Amino acid sequence: MKPLNNHVILYDADCPLCKAYTGAFIKNNMLDKNGRMPFSDIPGGMQATVDMDRARNEIALVNTKDKTVIYGMDSLFTIISNAVPLFKPLFRSRIFRWFISKLYKFISYNRKVIAAVKPSGKAACMPDFNLKYRIAYLLVTILLTGTILNTYSKLLTDVLPAGSAIREYLVCAGQIAF
Repeated sequence: MKPLNNHVILYDADCPLCKAYTGAFIKNNMLDKNGRMPFSDIPGGMQATVDMDRARNEIALVNTKDKTVIYGMDSLFTIISNAVPLFKPLFRSRIFRWFISKLYKFISYNRKVIAAVKPSGKAACMPDFNLKYRIAYLLVTILLTGTILNTYSKLLTDVLPAGSAIREYLVCAGQIAF
């Protein structure tokens, strides 16, 4: 894999997910060793080229030569397609891009809920609150947890009366509402 040189990806240093995948880009030589920088450490000269509000919600990839910035899934696609050109046709597919854009926003807007950590105290990279994606997160949580509980409740029929999946989904929804 050849690294994407002269580019810096700005990531949320308080987000374990962000640290993990940007670290993987460096470790797997997809970006050069100086190819990532915490959002809170952006130098003043770079702040002038980056839309700081957008960069809180979508990861920014800054070209250090021509000072252009790519945001969100396009920044990830740029890094991956540079390292593995075989993916370029897939990344151009409208259906794939639509699905990944929804998944990307789902994770990005809920990253502080999915992997909650204590903020470091530096300039916060807190995503905007998006009600649509928060409700989607709650529904996915209810469905996933309810399905797991329903699967294991069949093993507990000696202790609990046999029930339906609806019972487990209602228990999960009740706990979230509580």
